Amino acid sequence: QVHVVESGGGWVQPGGSLRLSCTASGSFDSNNVMGWYRQAPGQLRERVAFTFTGILPNYAESVKGRFSLSRGDTDNTVILQMNSLKPEDTAVYYCNAHLRPYGSSGYTTYWGQGTQVIVAS
Repeated sequence: QVHVVESGGGWVQPGGSLRLSCTASGSFDSNNVMGWYRQAPGQLRERVAFTFTGILPNYAESVKGRFSLSRGDTDNTVILQMNSLKPEDTAVYYCNAHLRPYGSSGYTTYWGQGTQVIVAS
């Protein structure tokens, strides 16, 4: 069974920084796609950043130059460093992991429970 667990988030003033971490646990192939989505109130969920194993991350235009996505000590952990935060970054952030469990012929998408980020004075 696969689990995706997030940590980080919280409240920060505009211009500040926050760090989100996500770890997928279970038995699955090391090649994967992991990243972050966010959803603000009344808005559709949008992709923030994602990375394929061994390939540089891809970012939404709205966060380029401010957010940085990296892998942790293992390929099943991703870290989103968010700098120069703006009020419009306020949203629930969800970790997304596209994994192939052992014994499965295909990939499955898993979601974390979401973590709130609030950027306000």
